[in-house]
Amino acid sequence: MKLYRIVLAAVLLTAAMLLSACGGKNDKTLHLFNYGDYLEEGLIEKFEKETGIKIKQDTFDTNEDMYEKVAGGAEYDLIIAADYTIEKMILNDMLQPVDFSSIPNSKNLDQEVMAKVAVPDPGNKYAVPYTWGTMGIMYNTKMIPEGSITSWKDLWKEEYKEGGIEMMNSVRDTFMVAEMILGIDMNTTNEQDLQRVVDLLMEQKPLVQAWKNDEARDDMVDENAAIAMIYSGEYLYCLDNNKDLAYCIPEEGSYIWFDCFVIPKNAKNVSAAEQFIDFMLRPESGVATFDYLGYPIPNTAAIAMLDKEYLEDENIFPPQEFLDKCGVFHYLGKEGDELLNTYWKKYKGN
Repeated sequence: MKLYRIVLAAVLLTAAMLLSACGGKNDKTLHLFNYGDYLEEGLIEKFEKETGIKIKQDTFDTNEDMYEKVAGGAEYDLIIAADYTIEKMILNDMLQPVDFSSIPNSKNLDQEVMAKVAVPDPGNKYAVPYTWGTMGIMYNTKMIPEGSITSWKDLWKEEYKEGGIEMMNSVRDTFMVAEMILGIDMNTTNEQDLQRVVDLLMEQKPLVQAWKNDEARDDMVDENAAIAMIYSGEYLYCLDNNKDLAYCIPEEGSYIWFDCFVIPKNAKNVSAAEQFIDFMLRPESGVATFDYLGYPIPNTAAIAMLDKEYLEDENIFPPQEFLDKCGVFHYLGKEGDELLNTYWKKYKGN
């Protein structure tokens, strides 16, 4: 009997060790790293209630902040990250491939969006798209006649200076505008091209009221600016809060951005990450995400459930002929990033 107890104790100890190695208590917690206010709270509550898995969410302001924390050893089971940062994480061996066989609702993914995601993630191995969109121009029709904004060049018009012109406080976004006007590749690291970009932006600089990112939408709603660069997802928010605003996707094209779910290589609870991705790819989860954020969703089953007015709004879901003129940002490498920052400082510092 004593021997039996010893053997039993050994078996239990081994089982406990295996359980610990497989996650143990971590099986009931999903550690998520996300942008602030980028996930509808009701979806979190529903997932937790259905699965018994608690979501512990940390937030970051920029992808650069997120990258530095993860590269420094921070452990998360799931991260929502942007296009060129995903490419950087793949190149630095920081992500693990997604097992799509464990995510049956991946059948709902829009294959046209997946083709764009494959630019930084060849073969669609590491990233599952969450939202996507473009960059455009928001303007106030009390200051600027509706329909008169059609081009990125309109941000260079002196008559809009008094009302206020705002540009993005982002080297990639703002340089993209000048690159589109000049017909230059938005991923260029050619110094002659970058100097031309800076020269064009310097012509506009005296007209610019401010360089802002998320705050630009509030300035437009509060009528503190006449015209501003803005993410397409802010379009519905702005119109809901100020009916005098209008939005334009410039005729030259823009860039397509997308935020995706990725699983870090050091994730402790991959199963929970896969369950959450699958949950978020349900049609009703996609609709809830669209209603909350206003960004296009890469979920064909959810898109089919949206109101017709949204489906026919080309500012939300641009036509293919426009998307064909859009590019995707690449990670330019350490030297490329440093080069762009050098030219950004030349522009902002003068």
